[in-house]
Amino acid sequence: MIERKLTSKIKHSLQHFPITAILGPRQCGKSTLAKAVIAELAPEAVYLDLERPSDLQKLEDAEWFLSRQKGKLICLDEIQRKPELFPVLRSLVDEHGSNGQFLLLGSASRDLIKQSSESLAGRIIYQKLTPFLWSEIARETTLEDYMIKGGFPRSILSDDLVSFEWRESFITTFLERDLLQFAGFSATSMHRLWQMLAHFNGQTVNYSAFGNSLGLSHTSVRKYIDVLEGTFMVRQLRPYEGNTKKRLVKSPKVYITDSGLTTALLRLQNFEASAGHPVFGSLWESVVLENIAGHFPALTLSHYRSNHGNEIDMVMSDGHIQIAIECKSRQAPKLSRGNYAAIDDIDPVKTFIVIPTDKGYPLKENIEVVSLPELMEWIPEVLKV
Repeated sequence: MIERKLTSKIKHSLQHFPITAILGPRQCGKSTLAKAVIAELAPEAVYLDLERPSDLQKLEDAEWFLSRQKGKLICLDEIQRKPELFPVLRSLVDEHGSNGQFLLLGSASRDLIKQSSESLAGRIIYQKLTPFLWSEIARETTLEDYMIKGGFPRSILSDDLVSFEWRESFITTFLERDLLQFAGFSATSMHRLWQMLAHFNGQTVNYSAFGNSLGLSHTSVRKYIDVLEGTFMVRQLRPYEGNTKKRLVKSPKVYITDSGLTTALLRLQNFEASAGHPVFGSLWESVVLENIAGHFPALTLSHYRSNHGNEIDMVMSDGHIQIAIECKSRQAPKLSRGNYAAIDDIDPVKTFIVIPTDKGYPLKENIEVVSLPELMEWIPEVLKV
């Protein structure tokens, strides 16, 4: 069992809220984490997988069955499959009045689940589990493998061939099964869009141009990307909205959240093939982004790009002060004139250039070259979180 950073938060949530929800993509380790927490805190808990027919049958009269488990922690896996349970949960939570009654696991985002769970407001806390963060898996693998295989447990802990086959199977399963829960979407069109996003990983999306290539309207492209975001397959990094007199690009940058899925979509089977590919720099950028978001989910992340081409990969803020983050996949990074102009526009308290290295160094006043682990140490020190 590899210790997950979220474990202590899950235990705290179970102690202080009636319902705790662990949300995250399929196969990222939600069930493994939940079972480990249950074994430690509530060995008498009831665990139901809502994709298993025998468990679904137990919930034909859900109110009767769940009420009979009073005093036990009840874990419901893949809760998005049965949204009609939410009113029942609210009723039981209010009747029993105690914390730690339900642990819900879901592969749909908080926004999608909230559409069905408005009645749980004030009773539920959401925790997001990502595929492995680098700090969780660093002792088990290399940074090169982590970039190419991504963070899904079955991918990163397998050899190159099995890892690649698993990721291809994951993509196929998502397209042929998970997509069915969303009406009006074509698996073929979604696959083609996903591959296009892999080629344009970390770039702003021209919805009309994508639509023309796919034979879809620009509104359909937006809807498809929203579904990928709602199932944790992509992240849309919103444009910077701070005070500046510059005219800024208003479109979000779109990243595939797991670098291993990007390489699989592009059929890059190893580090050598990926290192020479134009997408390599964006692979590193997405690794940095997802690790930042996984470690500091409460902080705001955006990207900065002016109409004149001044840009910085990420701007991170606690609502009061901000830092600038630029990702470079080379060992001897250099900031461009546009990078320096963007830093002047943003005026961050600190700028970090993140490279795949073991140890960084100061570059200029308030500009540090750092490794990924060093960045995770710097952020709370600068932003006081």
